[in-house]
Amino acid sequence: MSGTPVPRPRVAVSRTGLPGPAVGRLASRYNVTAWEGTAPPTSAELGTLVRGCQGLLVLGSDRVDAALLDAAGPSLRVVALASMGYDGVDVDAAAARGVVVTHTPDVLADTTADVAMALILMARRRLGASMAALRRGEWGAFSMDAFLGLDVQGATLGLIGYGQIAKALARRAAGFGMRVQHHHPRRKEDDDLSRWVTFDDLLRTSDVVSLHTPLTPETAGMIGAPELALMKPTATLVNTGRGGILDEEALVAALRARKLHSAGLDVMVDEPRTDPGDSLFAEPHLVVLPHVGSATEATRAAMVELAASNIEAVLEGEAAPTPLPGTKARPAGGPEGRSG
Repeated sequence: MSGTPVPRPRVAVSRTGLPGPAVGRLASRYNVTAWEGTAPPTSAELGTLVRGCQGLLVLGSDRVDAALLDAAGPSLRVVALASMGYDGVDVDAAAARGVVVTHTPDVLADTTADVAMALILMARRRLGASMAALRRGEWGAFSMDAFLGLDVQGATLGLIGYGQIAKALARRAAGFGMRVQHHHPRRKEDDDLSRWVTFDDLLRTSDVVSLHTPLTPETAGMIGAPELALMKPTATLVNTGRGGILDEEALVAALRARKLHSAGLDVMVDEPRTDPGDSLFAEPHLVVLPHVGSATEATRAAMVELAASNIEAVLEGEAAPTPLPGTKARPAGGPEGRSG
């Protein structure tokens, strides 16, 4: 005698057209609903999309707060970010509701380190400014003092934060003949890539400072006017971490006062930034990219793949491969549990 079929778990996806086959695989196993709008969903729209779902796949720019978790209802068991950073997630609210939150570490380390190295080269060698002048038709007769930059070879790279991306950048910097040092508040040891120094010493002695910390209440605004004042006037600052780590107004002021040689940003506060008159875009000693650190076909597909694998694991009653610390899914079972 056949019983009543167990309904397939429902999974919401906050974008359509994500790269790779992973979302299609989810759709073959679960009832998947993807956001179809051309613009990202608002908080209210995402709340409607996820209502009654057991799983949710989101991007790093999506806000996952208590209101969204409550809109989803008690059926929600897993939120999978296709992102390494998770500053948009209220981890405590998820933990209180028995929702595991996962992210995608490691898979984007090398790709993001490539962009960090590119920003170092573009900023130190003034490649962005020279390219902009070329496009304005300002390539005149050869001049020995046109677009003079600073050497990368022999320069000291200081890494604030020392996770996978920072270590991948250290390997690249070695190939360019750079000396590497780092600061991490808890891991105070040297390794074969880099030597540990204090935070202030790193700022004072580095020719290039690259930011690789997550955005937390402790790291928000950690590089402001006092920290920039410690840096060499010939130094370059690079940020591929999160925009909120850096005081952007202080950075622009330091560049305009020639208290800092140059900077390169792949992340900003209040993304996306679309005003052509933005002070960040107008500063000739600043290279700005639109958050493309992980933007290769293979890496973005790998991020979605890992996010989908986290959802599958939790809905099938297994441990998530890459959970955030402090979050844990409720056991499966009952009308909201996994299918048999």
